[in-house]
Amino acid sequence: MTNLDTSDTTEESGPGGYAAARLLLLQEKERPGPPRRAALARLTDDWLAGLFAAVAPPRGTALVAVGGYGRGELSPRSDLDLLLLHDGTADQAAVAALADRIWYPVWDLGLALDHSVRTPAEARATAADDLKAHLGLLDARPLAGDHGLVAALRTTVLADWRNQAPRRLPELDELCRERAERTGELQYLLEPDLKEARGGLRDTQVLRAVAASWLADAPREGLDTARRRLLDARDALHLATGRATDRLALQEQDAVAAELGLLDADTLLREVYEAARTVSYASDVTWREVNRVLRARSVRPRLRTLLGRGGTKPPVERTPLAEGVVEMDGEAVLARSARPERDPVLPLRAAAAAAQSALPLSLHAVRRLAAAAGPLPVPWPAEAREELVTLLGAGEATVPVWEALEAEGLVTRLLPDWERVRCRPQRNPVHTWTVDRHLVETAVRASSLTRRVGRPDLLLVAALLHDIGKGWPGDHSVAGETIARDLAARIGFDRTDTAVVATVVRHHLLLVETATRRDLDDPATVQSVAAAVGSLGTLELLHALTEADALATGPAAWSSWRASLVADLVKRVAGVLTGAPLPDPEAAAPSAEQERLAMEALRTGEPVLALHTRDEQPLDEEEPEPVGVELLIALPDQPGVLPAVAGVLALHRLTVRAADLRAVDLPGGLGSGSVLVLDWRVAAEYGSLPEAARLRADLVRALDGSLDIPARLAEREAAYPRRRGLAAPPPRVTVAAADSRLATVIEVRAQDAPGLLHRIGRALEGAAVRVRSAHVSTLGANAVDTLYVTRPDGSLLPDEEAIDLARALEEALR
Repeated sequence: MTNLDTSDTTEESGPGGYAAARLLLLQEKERPGPPRRAALARLTDDWLAGLFAAVAPPRGTALVAVGGYGRGELSPRSDLDLLLLHDGTADQAAVAALADRIWYPVWDLGLALDHSVRTPAEARATAADDLKAHLGLLDARPLAGDHGLVAALRTTVLADWRNQAPRRLPELDELCRERAERTGELQYLLEPDLKEARGGLRDTQVLRAVAASWLADAPREGLDTARRRLLDARDALHLATGRATDRLALQEQDAVAAELGLLDADTLLREVYEAARTVSYASDVTWREVNRVLRARSVRPRLRTLLGRGGTKPPVERTPLAEGVVEMDGEAVLARSARPERDPVLPLRAAAAAAQSALPLSLHAVRRLAAAAGPLPVPWPAEAREELVTLLGAGEATVPVWEALEAEGLVTRLLPDWERVRCRPQRNPVHTWTVDRHLVETAVRASSLTRRVGRPDLLLVAALLHDIGKGWPGDHSVAGETIARDLAARIGFDRTDTAVVATVVRHHLLLVETATRRDLDDPATVQSVAAAVGSLGTLELLHALTEADALATGPAAWSSWRASLVADLVKRVAGVLTGAPLPDPEAAAPSAEQERLAMEALRTGEPVLALHTRDEQPLDEEEPEPVGVELLIALPDQPGVLPAVAGVLALHRLTVRAADLRAVDLPGGLGSGSVLVLDWRVAAEYGSLPEAARLRADLVRALDGSLDIPARLAEREAAYPRRRGLAAPPPRVTVAAADSRLATVIEVRAQDAPGLLHRIGRALEGAAVRVRSAHVSTLGANAVDTLYVTRPDGSLLPDEEAIDLARALEEALR
């Protein structure tokens, strides 16, 4: 270990000695965390004190550390927040010269400096006008000079803070809300700002300020540990990047994790999320108490007036909510008669009563329950199961109550497997929440769908457990089935209900993946879903869970388009389960419009187009989606149709959702299979829809070779380059086990990009296969394109030929 005596680092008053000692300190590996921050603060204190004293400073001056530096929290690249305080008697030129002797060496080292020169009266006036300045002065610490001057300022500033708390704390609360709206919640962000995001370091400073007001105090259990973890993460981020940054960017997370000695970036995020969750919960409790105290203070003068000086204080009203639970002062609290040590169901009963009444569960109540309530018997009694279902069915009010239970460890006590998903990050940017919060949000969404199912209790529990397998390696649906079976039995469901919950968890992605990636006109598609589901009741639960899961994932995961596809699949599967025969897709006749377009194409020998538009309204947002379009194209059958059409659509910024290609037999002996009809479902990326005439003109040029689509797409990509970020994983092409009798199913997973389907179509044309239909699903930056292909004669590809095609297509997409 390197022994560094900071008392000997000020021999040279210039920056050289300090810079060398600072570098030596930051290179040490034995003293990370609080010891290094404290040592860096002491080293900086000594250096700045040396600069202050290098030439005799004027009387009545002092150098003061404020803000984070005042608290001794110096990260490797932290700003230095300094105040040069003077009593106003010294010559102004001398004070300015003293300031220059301190500021310039700091700037010479390249350190960020937030500085000011003020008298105590000026500092106090600035604090009165600037809330952030007032917060910084609460942590004022003398470095050199007249310590009495600093002590007097601290006393005055602190007194002002306490006197003005009823006015300033609501202002601070509003600032915190605005900041949270702007920066998001740290515990759910893939690239969080460790300082400014809600639950970050800025909020720990706010909690200290609230405590200093004497109006309320934060729950301290775990708060110091959480703050230290966030500071340690910021230290490691500064060292890994060499920059003064608080944003934990994706590309830096592995290096930061290594700096902290953690296993990987996910472990790092999980620790950061846990710390942020502690801070956020402490903030919620603290601000609730502040508002309660301020309400009480505003009411008290009116009560005195009404009661007179000799009046007595009215008793606090306690309204019963459930056995052992009452409402008091806007919170759900335990009744005086409650005995949690004798009532193991009380935690769930109290939580359900609070959520149903849209009340927070008081901190004191949760802590008493955590400390005194005994374990539930396994399996749970019926009352406990019913209270859990009631809690999950309360809608949005479930979330804060669940967070209160989690903060005190009650959730993992009730559901031991919850610990594996707690604060677990989800790397897919489509996801808004961590795994555990996503599960709760899915239950919240499912609560509004309970009228659609015969067993709302099974829906809510399955929603809570559907991603529980993400805490284990492998396919989370497979792992989740086993865990859900165990937990459902633990909760007290009988064997039949437990099997239903396990089946729903196992297949919770089946409907949406099948509807968006498979040909619903293929009987094998519908029959495979029916076989997996098994019953109408399970299908009903899966349908509702599919919607709740997607809505709880994020805005990109659900729309009326996906909803209609899933509903169509559910209708077909329900028909199979009730014994209705499936229609033969080969026998389906073309629509009247398709036949009309086909005849026109055969007559003219050129492409014929028809556009049908409609506005789509997403199910959970106010703004409409881009205009949805059905594009019908008929043209004489010829090579290169799929890449030509896909390329033209990409040039016109139309996103493909699905494509169906079929040869049409025309009446009157005009020629069997000589006309190809394409039914495309597309959406405009932005702006207005292109005119059909422009699409047709470009398609004609693409087919005759006069429009170079690859070159045009390359020009556009060069003009609007993608943002720099993590490299996308390589594309993957597989032969799907779809058991289709109509076609071989090829599945392409790749980074979404303009012209992706065009590139796929070119590769398939080169392989001399025919595309029967294409189904495109895009979530965020990831595209999953499913293609039903045959040989030119309409037969399925042999296994080896299909595998070779998948390999060739994957290589072409690289």
